[in-house]
Amino acid sequence: MENYPGDTRFGVRSSAQTGKVSDLNQQVWILRGQSLVAVPQNNNVTPVTIAVLPCKYPESLEQGKGIPIYLGIQNPDKCLFCEEVDGQPALQLKEENILDLYNNPEPVKPFLFYHTQTGTTSTFESVAFPGSFIASSKNGQPIFLTSEQGKYHNINFNLVLGP
Repeated sequence: MENYPGDTRFGVRSSAQTGKVSDLNQQVWILRGQSLVAVPQNNNVTPVTIAVLPCKYPESLEQGKGIPIYLGIQNPDKCLFCEEVDGQPALQLKEENILDLYNNPEPVKPFLFYHTQTGTTSTFESVAFPGSFIASSKNGQPIFLTSEQGKYHNINFNLVLGP
């Protein structure tokens, strides 16, 4: 089992663990307007800083799907969440403090993702929309949710968390 700072097994946490995300095509996440977009990693690109905190109450969620986590970005502080748009699950960014979500007395499902790690590769499945994963596609396109694993979209990411 993975250990996250903030995991209630290790006491209360006052801040999220931070890092960077890239896909298997070496595209990183940047903020363009109100959207997270995947662009090729190079010296002229500053990827967003990802903030990660585990759910305090994983026992109340489906077991065996991965570690339920909240995913946010820093500067500006926003969190990823899932909602239905035109009858389809959609990935959105909302101005929300990740610590407020973490400290909520029950899981805030639209903001939670099951994080599964295989080797160095991570997937993020929506808790609110099971079977829908965070995905990237072509250069310059927004990060989105898909239920089509491995067809046209990349759902595998490298999540590097640092001190």
